[in-house]
Amino acid sequence: MEPPKPATKKRKLTDKALPSTILSSPNYAVDSQMYQDLLAMERRLDWTMSRKRAEVQDALMRTIPATRTLRIFLSHTVSGQAWQQSTDPTVAADISADAKPNLETGEGIPAWQFKVEGRLIEVPNQRAKDRAPPRKFSTFIKNLVVELDRDPAQYADSNVVEWNRGSSQTAQDGFAIRRLGDATTKIRVVIHLDQQPEVFKIHPELSNVLGVKEDTKMGIVQALWNYIREEGLQDKFDRRTIKTDAKLRQIFGVDAFPFNQIPERVNRFLMAPDPILLHYTLNPQHAPPEKPSAWDVEVKIDDTNLRNRMNGLVVGVAQDTAKELVKIDDESLTNSHLKFTFLDAFSSNPQGFIQTWLESQSRDLESVLGSGPIMEVKSVTIHAAFEMNAEYLDGVWTVWTGLRSRLLSA
Repeated sequence: MEPPKPATKKRKLTDKALPSTILSSPNYAVDSQMYQDLLAMERRLDWTMSRKRAEVQDALMRTIPATRTLRIFLSHTVSGQAWQQSTDPTVAADISADAKPNLETGEGIPAWQFKVEGRLIEVPNQRAKDRAPPRKFSTFIKNLVVELDRDPAQYADSNVVEWNRGSSQTAQDGFAIRRLGDATTKIRVVIHLDQQPEVFKIHPELSNVLGVKEDTKMGIVQALWNYIREEGLQDKFDRRTIKTDAKLRQIFGVDAFPFNQIPERVNRFLMAPDPILLHYTLNPQHAPPEKPSAWDVEVKIDDTNLRNRMNGLVVGVAQDTAKELVKIDDESLTNSHLKFTFLDAFSSNPQGFIQTWLESQSRDLESVLGSGPIMEVKSVTIHAAFEMNAEYLDGVWTVWTGLRSRLLSA
């Protein structure tokens, strides 16, 4: 069994070199140097592009944060209320007292429904092809709690409704809570957002120093590093050591610490972010507002548009395209060199060049047609078969000319 042949190294576009005939010719000295300089510049450009491509690939492995606006809507509807049974408020109370509610269908029983909905605001002036499919409202929420301010002795239903997102749950555009009653109810909505990357609240001691209250872990570490550089706390002799000033010494409790301990020390001062608190007053005795109440909240999400554009940069030149570029470049160099040599020789000695070219073509014909007797005609080698055919055709032409002359004279 023959040993496997070693894999041939792929040739890059910048690995090509000029033919030795061109490099050794003094006529191409300037052009050759320009070509070599161009190759060197292409190598530097390829190295820079490879480094940037590696940085993009590393960035794609992490979440690409983007701050967007999440608009939350709170609204309600009512049913079976006294004012809905009559347009005259003076008789609404009498109708409500005399009306008999249907316990089976629920008709005539005063009730209301509270809704929590939301959607992500689109980026202005964004192209249609760059728009990502809209996400459901529940995908932005980690935990939702609705607290109803009602007398538990009067209403049997729970006054606290909680929703936690699970992996198997279906995404929803909103939530609805239905309760019986006609009394005014104050509602408090507590929302814990699920942000990407995760956002943390900084302990007040460190927050006062950095001037940041909430941010991602990477953003907090970057803020601390900026503070260290602005205050000149990096050791001048050992750059891996960070010295603490009076503020950081009081927080960290040390005079110095290694550079690689910055994330570890920051983690000790990270806390869960404050939830979003929304207050809403629901009055079933009046018609609901025509438009829902809205609040805008900033949320961090993974920027899919930027990720798609960065993916396009990572995709390199296809293998077939690279081969085609190498082929085109090699053919252009070879053809240009042959064309220049051909025309240069013709301009120097036209007669001798044509004589040499005819001899070369004659030898090629002899190689194609096979060997045979050779004869010299005007210093040009011609196959004997061509000479015989020429004589035969000349005789035929003579006979035809004679016949034509006789016919015309008749």
